[in-house]
Amino acid sequence: MLSVLDIFRIGVGPSSSHTVGPMRIAARYRKRLTKKALSPDQIEIVFRGSLAFTGDGHGTFRAAKLGLLGFVPETIEMAKAETALAQLNETGRLPNGSEVIVTVDYDTPTRLHPNEMVMIARCDGETLDSRTYYSTGGGFIASHAQLSRPVRDDLVRVGDASPHPFGSAEELLDICAREALPIAQIILANEDAKRPRAKTLARIDQVAAVMMQSVDRGLAASGLLPGSLKVQRRASKLWQKLTSAPPNEREALFDWLNVYAMAVNEENAAGGQVVTAPTNGAAGIIPSIIRHYCHDEDGSLQVEQTRRFLLTAGGIGLLYKQRASISGAEMGCQGEVGVACSMAAGGLCAVWGGSPEQVASAAEIGMEHNLGLTCDPVGGLVQIPCIERNAIGAVKAANAARLALHAPGQMIVSLDAVIETMRQTGLDMSSKYKETSQGGLAVNVIEC
Repeated sequence: MLSVLDIFRIGVGPSSSHTVGPMRIAARYRKRLTKKALSPDQIEIVFRGSLAFTGDGHGTFRAAKLGLLGFVPETIEMAKAETALAQLNETGRLPNGSEVIVTVDYDTPTRLHPNEMVMIARCDGETLDSRTYYSTGGGFIASHAQLSRPVRDDLVRVGDASPHPFGSAEELLDICAREALPIAQIILANEDAKRPRAKTLARIDQVAAVMMQSVDRGLAASGLLPGSLKVQRRASKLWQKLTSAPPNEREALFDWLNVYAMAVNEENAAGGQVVTAPTNGAAGIIPSIIRHYCHDEDGSLQVEQTRRFLLTAGGIGLLYKQRASISGAEMGCQGEVGVACSMAAGGLCAVWGGSPEQVASAAEIGMEHNLGLTCDPVGGLVQIPCIERNAIGAVKAANAARLALHAPGQMIVSLDAVIETMRQTGLDMSSKYKETSQGGLAVNVIEC
């Protein structure tokens, strides 16, 4: 089974599939060339599909160059990265002398996934090595060979050391009933098979800390976001208004959830450090819920509540990753904001004491009312409608958790059913609405 720590990756904005993934692909290819002892005088990077159509606005091309320079999202130091990138852009060559060519291919159809990258190494005009990769969402990457392997229905059980492997929400709930444990404890037991528990909890705490840091930076920053749209940051002004004269009307809940979600996604749009949750485009929903519901008045996180939240939400994210997709290029925004809303709803329900069945219901409600959500970023930038969409998603998540807790019994629609519905909807959705900026708001809003 995948790990929840694969769902929550620390990276940089603005996109997990279009920034984090391409950077990791290029860094992986750099290691491949080193391992094979190849010394090309030219490296060509070919972008196809969604990476081609929205690559400029998503920072895809610069991310791939940074990967070839040896930077990776988890540990990148932006000052050093920008200096190295400026040198590469000026000379067109890596420090070892290899020329770097970026090719944007709008015409060649992608094969296994809409986010396709081809890495080609040449010497004296002859191809030394060529490899096709895919950025599959949430920062996950795969080679053509890896993605070509047939998927087996019992894949999660074959050779899996996890004590409680599951391939569906129904199986997960059966395990919870059999072991008399909440979802978070089942997930944590599975993580124990991968690493010592102390290490898992330390990384979960680090994920939460990075999330809160991104909230704080977003609340403090002001000015214009990068790109042609000239979008003004809004979170800082709303934050000042909320903290200078705290409102007492009932609707203030919306403002608090909105400001935290927008703070994170404004940071993401600016290329700052965020946590994929499960993607960068949806990175604000889970931190918003944590900040509002798992924070003490003195500003500190409630550690046990936050861990329960993230382990539960991560387990739900694993179901979407394994049974469908968390890629906007495959599923539209239902696979990003929809999944994040579902994860946050389940996690919050667990924090509020919900049973595993209620948690699953909360997650189902969170997705059910995001089905069909399109990914149509204006100008190819992760700004409009992405920033506000996270704010709306956070409010939906809290409401979904409340609805599940107040439900009279087992819900008619199961979590498995809604995940499969999302998958089918994504397959049926026109490519215009799946992170290509060729339809929807992207073509009906005039760029400034």
